[in-house]
Amino acid sequence: MSLKIRLQRVGTKKKPFYRVVAADSRAKRDGVVVDFIGKYQPIVDGKQFDVDEEKVMKWLKLGAQPTDTIRELLKKEGIWQKYKSAK
Repeated sequence: MSLKIRLQRVGTKKKPFYRVVAADSRAKRDGVVVDFIGKYQPIVDGKQFDVDEEKVMKWLKLGAQPTDTIRELLKKEGIWQKYKSAK
């Protein structure tokens, strides 16, 4: 089973809100997830991206692959650099 760290949309029309989740790569976007890691709110001012860094590092070390969007958000937060240096 290959895991992905990706976004799961839960917002309403024209008000997007996403959960950052670890899910099977074959599952639907809004399907069954393995673990909830954080949230992403692209519309709000202030802190838009909020994740549990320990969970992210755990899943990355277990082999989960982040999507392109998640990788860019992790780079902005500095978590991706910590993962690469710990590798």
